[in-house]
Amino acid sequence: MRRIVLFGGASAVGKTAVLARLIPRLRERGMAPCVCKIDCAACDDASVLAAGGVPVVTGVSVDTCPDHYLVSNLVEMRMWAESRGADTLLIETAGLCNRCSPATWRMLAGCVVDATASCKAPAHLGPMLSQADFAVITKVDMVSQAEREIVCQAIADVNPRAALFPVDGLAGYGIEALVRYVAASSETSDYEDDVLRHTMPAGVCSYCVGERRVGAAFQQGVVDKMDFGEEAACAR
Repeated sequence: MRRIVLFGGASAVGKTAVLARLIPRLRERGMAPCVCKIDCAACDDASVLAAGGVPVVTGVSVDTCPDHYLVSNLVEMRMWAESRGADTLLIETAGLCNRCSPATWRMLAGCVVDATASCKAPAHLGPMLSQADFAVITKVDMVSQAEREIVCQAIADVNPRAALFPVDGLAGYGIEALVRYVAASSETSDYEDDVLRHTMPAGVCSYCVGERRVGAAFQQGVVDKMDFGEEAACAR
């Protein structure tokens, strides 16, 4: 294993389409990628990735946060990739709460952003974007040049260090720059003692472990209550 590359992002932003374009180009460069795809309820597009002729394994987190699920299985993912003779492990995960990020310091971390979403969307992506090494901007064929620049600036406001790659996942526009970036990224074979770039949420509440009843009497664990005495707190 020479590198692990993470592709995070909200649902339906085009992560799978980007990977489907990326995989054959990496193989043309003599690289041997494989893919781990993490989903929440069902995974019905793994065949799209497998069509690229690479090993693909899927994990469905069901009742578990997909990012927690990914981190809990990260070492096993790496072992699986090595058993398949891969030198590059591509991981696709579905961000949900925008508070988690499964990125570690020894992987190359990316965030996929939909260009057609609100220009305010990047500010709500949390560590998934703020801790990323690069950002892929998808669906650029559906916005104007001016709108694209606004999205790029919104991303830069959150993470000025991130490399930006506008990509049309359907037509393949812009993918070559991303291919060169991934291929030129630093290699490492030492993933021992790797650590997360950002902490996960604080803990477990009763609803995390199956409680369905509503009310203070049924809330245990880490419970954070709103302060209704400060009505405009978010505006400050």
